[in-house]
Amino acid sequence: MNLQQWFDAYGVSHKNNTNIIIHKFCVPAILWSVIVLLSSIPVPSFFLVVPYLNWASIIACFALIFYFTLGIKPFVVMLLQLGISFFTLRFLPPSQMAIIGLSVFVIAWILQFVGHKIEGKKPSFIEDLKFLLIGPLWIIKGLF
Repeated sequence: MNLQQWFDAYGVSHKNNTNIIIHKFCVPAILWSVIVLLSSIPVPSFFLVVPYLNWASIIACFALIFYFTLGIKPFVVMLLQLGISFFTLRFLPPSQMAIIGLSVFVIAWILQFVGHKIEGKKPSFIEDLKFLLIGPLWIIKGLF
């Protein structure tokens, strides 16, 4: 599918204004919390040889490959979003990263499901997990 087809398919279950507003706040929060959670997982000692190599950066690289297949603009936009998420990690106390990430993740997902309850449609990712990668682009689809 191309980017517009992904947006169209994602948009089917995101038409209610309340659900859209919830997504505009919660999707970036979930993206950020996933980066925080993955960054808080201990890494093997050989990872320490490469600066910034951790589970979050590895998963982000795979996600960026997917975004690149959608075009250079989605790739650059997501590179910036991910870069901002990684930058904010330096302001979190390492001993609190996991609890902060998990708290934001749980609260944002609860709100997302409330939004879908209001919408009356199940979340798109239930049909295809790639929709989890489309959400961060969809909320700023006006850039495309």
